[in-house]
Amino acid sequence: MTPEEQPELEGVEEISETEEVEEAIEEEAEAEEEVTEVPTEAPPEEEEEIVDERIYTVPLRKAYWTGSRLRRAKRAVRILREFVERHMKPEEIHIQPEVNEKIWSRGIQKPPRRIRIRATKNSENLVRVYLAEG
Repeated sequence: MTPEEQPELEGVEEISETEEVEEAIEEEAEAEEEVTEVPTEAPPEEEEEIVDERIYTVPLRKAYWTGSRLRRAKRAVRILREFVERHMKPEEIHIQPEVNEKIWSRGIQKPPRRIRIRATKNSENLVRVYLAEG
């Protein structure tokens, strides 16, 4: 190869490298567009028919005086579940994450002495436990 041909080849290679980079960028942009165009939408939540709704103040002090202090928060969740079973008579109980976080907020050794909840029962006899507002 003569020195005159070499710069032409280098120029061709540089163009092809830049074209490859541009093509790769375009492909990534197209892939991102495809991802954003087709988001997986959550199905709209159907409003359940609430048969019963009650607000309770649940005493959790039993968690403090029975057994080890390293099991108090777990025991408090169990006491809450038993309380709701006794008062609402459900087939199934779903405790919402904010209630669980409230019980565990001060750690495993010091759960709250009492907690105010809102329990709703739907037509399928499912009880959901929420934090009471206020």
